[in-house]
Amino acid sequence: MQKASKGPRAGSRPDDQTGPRRTGRAVSREVLADHVYAELLASLMDGRLTPGAVVSIDGTARELDVSPTPVREALARLEHTGMVRRVALKGYRVAPVFTREDFAELMEARLAIEPVNARLACERINQRGLAELEQAVEDLKSAPRGPSFADFKDYLEADERFHQLIAQQTGNQFMEAAYSALGGQVQRFRLFGGVGITDAEHAIAEHQAVLDAVTAGDPDKAAAAMADHVRRVRSRAIADAPEG
Repeated sequence: MQKASKGPRAGSRPDDQTGPRRTGRAVSREVLADHVYAELLASLMDGRLTPGAVVSIDGTARELDVSPTPVREALARLEHTGMVRRVALKGYRVAPVFTREDFAELMEARLAIEPVNARLACERINQRGLAELEQAVEDLKSAPRGPSFADFKDYLEADERFHQLIAQQTGNQFMEAAYSALGGQVQRFRLFGGVGITDAEHAIAEHQAVLDAVTAGDPDKAAAAMADHVRRVRSRAIADAPEG
């Protein structure tokens, strides 16, 4: 894996297992893990880490000039998304490319969960939650959509934030957990494609339709708009997924 960024190494020393490097001020382990996660995610999304490739904990730690601890934490987060898999006695490997069958099953699960989330959120959302949904849609509209992950990562973040907010506003811990179990997988089908965001205008309009229904206080319309969105995402994306 190539480094996305490289700072000066002269005189540097790796952080130990209990704290970060000494660079004038303390950097928390959580911040280091977030940095490693972002670097690995960019390498995955841009195809620098290819399907089946081994992700070395020690090698990644050396390349990013950190200890193995934040690398392990970042890989555990990526495992939750399905982008990497832990193999007994062999460490982590990049997951295989999403197939049409995988994607169809994911969307089937989303159709079972997300329209219900939208209905419940519409019934229970507060003004703060509504404002956060509106901001997520505005962020979708303004986010760059270039071919590299650096260009479209803000778009993906706003997209995921919108759906997570809907789940949170259900007020039901189990519905939120059910969505969270799927949420990390939602973007996996984009891996290794190298085409960035190709359906932004359609997706933004569909998010807006969900938001409009929630704003209007119409649970039936909110559920229908969310179901329509998921079906349209499925129809746009499944043709691009590899056979398997």
